[in-house]
Amino acid sequence: MAKYSDIKGFTVQTLSSDPVATQAEAGTWASGGDVNTARNAGAGSGTQTASLITGGFIGPGPVTAVNESYNGTAFTEVADLNTARGQSFQAGSSTACITAGGGLGGPSSTTNAETWNGSAWTEVNNLSTSRAGIKGAGTSTAALGFSGFTGTVRTGATESWDGSSWTEVNDLNQVRQDGGGLGIQTAALAVGGNIPPVTAKTEQWDGSSWTEVNDLNAVNYFQGTSGLYTAALDFAGYTTTTYVATTELWNGTSWTEIADLSTARFGPQPASSGTTLASLAASGKTTAVVASTEEFTAPAVFGKQVEGQLFFNSTTNTFKETLLDAAAGTWASGGALNTGKAQGAGAGTQTAGIVAGGYSGPSYTPTATVEQYNGTSWTEVNDLNTANASGGMAHNSPYTDTVFFGGLPAPSGSDQTEVWNGSNWTEVNEMNTGRYGTASFGDSGSSAQAAGGQSGPGNPAALAISEQWNGSSWTEVGDLNSPRRYQPGAGVLTAAIVVGGDTDQPGFPGGRYTARVESWDGSSFTEVGDLNTGGAYRGSAGTQGQAIAFGGGDPSPYVVLNESWNGTSWTEINDMSSARRAWNSGIGQSATAGMAAGGASPSAVMTETEEFTGVLANKTITAS
Repeated sequence: MAKYSDIKGFTVQTLSSDPVATQAEAGTWASGGDVNTARNAGAGSGTQTASLITGGFIGPGPVTAVNESYNGTAFTEVADLNTARGQSFQAGSSTACITAGGGLGGPSSTTNAETWNGSAWTEVNNLSTSRAGIKGAGTSTAALGFSGFTGTVRTGATESWDGSSWTEVNDLNQVRQDGGGLGIQTAALAVGGNIPPVTAKTEQWDGSSWTEVNDLNAVNYFQGTSGLYTAALDFAGYTTTTYVATTELWNGTSWTEIADLSTARFGPQPASSGTTLASLAASGKTTAVVASTEEFTAPAVFGKQVEGQLFFNSTTNTFKETLLDAAAGTWASGGALNTGKAQGAGAGTQTAGIVAGGYSGPSYTPTATVEQYNGTSWTEVNDLNTANASGGMAHNSPYTDTVFFGGLPAPSGSDQTEVWNGSNWTEVNEMNTGRYGTASFGDSGSSAQAAGGQSGPGNPAALAISEQWNGSSWTEVGDLNSPRRYQPGAGVLTAAIVVGGDTDQPGFPGGRYTARVESWDGSSFTEVGDLNTGGAYRGSAGTQGQAIAFGGGDPSPYVVLNESWNGTSWTEINDMSSARRAWNSGIGQSATAGMAAGGASPSAVMTETEEFTGVLANKTITAS
């Protein structure tokens, strides 16, 4: 075996400590150089070490035209604005930026726009809409201005600057003033603001339209912001009753509260200077305007966890890799199904899932409805040809290669097979043994397996029979060692596991509701490590070597239990939020990105979905 030192051209980053979850989460605020003229609600642009702050309100008094440049240590007064203003927006760098709109004191606002060349301000073409409390993003030649108010009228108007003129584009969904703005002309973020009331609403701009995304954790306006559409900071501000010191981190999907400022304040500037790794909150107001500045700094570049990152920890003298860890994962709400389903069949991924059939309504009536998931919401598509519950499914993203099989249309297990081409379902060759409550696994509409189940009320014994689908016909393959029904499966035709289930044998070793797990190698099943808690109707996601099993309903009441499989043994990890029978509604080809879609609670069928997401963890690499 080759030694590490013999592998040519291969280098590994050396670190003195393990990477952290994100650089920003590990960041801190520290004092920076004071401004020369204390003010609030000014505008700013640039970076933490090269920024420009312009205008603002001096105490309770008038607006100012004062302009100051920051070099990372101290502020220096440079040429004033031509028009004094506060509550304007600014975009660009410390040497090339544009400032537009703003308040002139009292109810007056302006359309005036000025550009800075590093030494002087020049008036350029005005905004189309006069407003104060405007926010924006971009550069001196490619900017976006949005929101604001004229007098008491709030607006969601958005204008695009091309370096010479303004063009009105699509409005924000929510009118507001004095929120946060950041990003570039074609990918911006509008955060919080005053409607009224004060809001936590966040919207993303994609170059043509605004889309509402996840809210801040707390309502906020007159805040500072920095960063980009996919990674941003929101800090300081006012809730209408309280000045705040909180900082929230945006990861492209959601906001998380992180390190507080030392001094709570509203109206800090530069409102758009810096990144999530190095930002600036200059001046602002508490009970009075303050001159103090705070700088936010996150760890060095290699302090951030990146999936698949290989490194050598020189402190512990170990090689490590940063990987997603199911054991530390958490559950969160996903988009709700349009039709509640219990014992529907699910397959696919957390961002491209599909659920077909199941029982609906209080009477548990089989349904033919089918829904697809895009990571955010469910859409109803064409129904199965036959209403069916308790069937199996395999699916290859994105939605054009799916097979549904078995089930219980009544009164006995079905041998029916239907394939989906992205638009319609077609009945194809039947199974050799009709069944419902079968384990299903596979990764496409032409690569699926059914293991176990039950034929029907007239033949109540659980089955061990296993069959494979090749896209045109079913073939019997190796049986389960223990007959069972309502057991989930996870994996592909050559490598899968079948988890727990109902043996329908009261005297079965270990109990009727078994904890036994069987592993499939492409030709036969082998018993492997048992679950910690036996049961049927559990959901599953993952592979033969790494999986999760969640929920269930027998023999105890419906449960939130979740267990993680590492290829050898099961460990109890974070529970689901809602107890449910999740059998076969479990979705996910990864143990770190699974999903429970619908299911049955003690009182009703469910529309609620939950998404399980693993977290990054630094794992020691061992080698022989």
